[in-house]
Amino acid sequence: MQVSVENVSNLERKITVSMPADRLQSIAGSRLSEIARTARIKGFRPGRVPAKIIEQRFGAQVRNEVFGDLVRESFDEAVRKENLRPASQPQIQPVDAEDGQLGYVATFEVVPEYGTIDVSGLQITRPVSHVEDSDVDHMIETLRVQRRNWTPVERAAKADDLVMVEMVTHIDGVRTPAEGVERAATVLGSGMLDRELEAQLLGKTAGDDVALDLNYPPDWNDAALAGRNAKVEARVVRVSESHLPELDADFIRTFGIRSGDAEQFRKEVKSNLERELKGALMARLRAEVLDKLLAQHAHVGLPERLIESEARSQAWQAEQQALETGQANPQIPYQGFLPAARTRVATILLVGEVARQNNIQLDPQKVSEMLNLIASTYEDPKQVVELYRNNNRMMSDLQSRVMEEQVIDWVATKAQATERHLSFADAMQQRRT
Repeated sequence: MQVSVENVSNLERKITVSMPADRLQSIAGSRLSEIARTARIKGFRPGRVPAKIIEQRFGAQVRNEVFGDLVRESFDEAVRKENLRPASQPQIQPVDAEDGQLGYVATFEVVPEYGTIDVSGLQITRPVSHVEDSDVDHMIETLRVQRRNWTPVERAAKADDLVMVEMVTHIDGVRTPAEGVERAATVLGSGMLDRELEAQLLGKTAGDDVALDLNYPPDWNDAALAGRNAKVEARVVRVSESHLPELDADFIRTFGIRSGDAEQFRKEVKSNLERELKGALMARLRAEVLDKLLAQHAHVGLPERLIESEARSQAWQAEQQALETGQANPQIPYQGFLPAARTRVATILLVGEVARQNNIQLDPQKVSEMLNLIASTYEDPKQVVELYRNNNRMMSDLQSRVMEEQVIDWVATKAQATERHLSFADAMQQRRT
């Protein structure tokens, strides 16, 4: 096998590989012979199909498969021989065989040179927090609120009441809905509807009317109203007050605790909060470490094709989410995702380089622990575990996530780290995902 390397740009390489063409023919011939022994073709007994028929039926396909296998094997060998580290899958262009040779050209980007990565001087703040009894009490009360019942009342609406209204909205002279009214409900003070509207509903009783002009913010959850000025007319249909369920055995059993034991319920709630807290603290530490690492290596050039590929992938995911919400044929330009893609590519490459330089190996035990942790949040954990183990992409993503956390922890132990104690509530307010 002969290999030549061309530097197309700072990070782009072009490898030309040539090998004896008879190697492909030999392997393809062996595979066709194997097919001939087992092929079932109408009009011929098994093992008696003429070689010409086998060639016509399977020859082109087999040679393409063999060529693909040879490309993968030879490319891996070539990059090892030339001490190259591809950052992405190569683009393969076959070359016409000459002088008994078979070849191709592989174009790809390589991992940038980081030099020796020294994290000892990084100033890292490690967040620390614990679940207190008061946090458990607050969560239990939240669960009661989530399971509250509503009873209609014949009085003026006050904060925390559920108010049902019939609404008509006018925007630029256009009435919505065109006919009839739209029904909506809100817990006063929750902001489920516009807060100005909710303020107007305070003190109102069933049958009262409200009219006001609203300026919806640009990020309003209803795209038809976002950033628009509207005249809203609303009539109160019903006012209801809440009744919290008793913290008794029946209530506790609704959370899967068959005994209905209050102490066991508290333990389960605390365990769930600790699991959520662990994830939140890791997210904060991850953000802290990556911010410092990326800033330290901001001067390193990145593979532009890889960034574009990541941006296109993110745009595709956004389109799939839009489809799930009912949008028809969404077209989302990938260019808007380029900044996020650049950050993601920089993160992946830098984390990989830290792991390589410091021989940080993926810990199978940590993979199992994270998989079990994810599975425990679902109704059928065993089914989730099997789903991951039978899906190579999902398992690969999980392993990448675990490796990233291992690197984050390693950097935090080697850097100049100080602890910052946070309350549970503050810790759960993550800066970013």
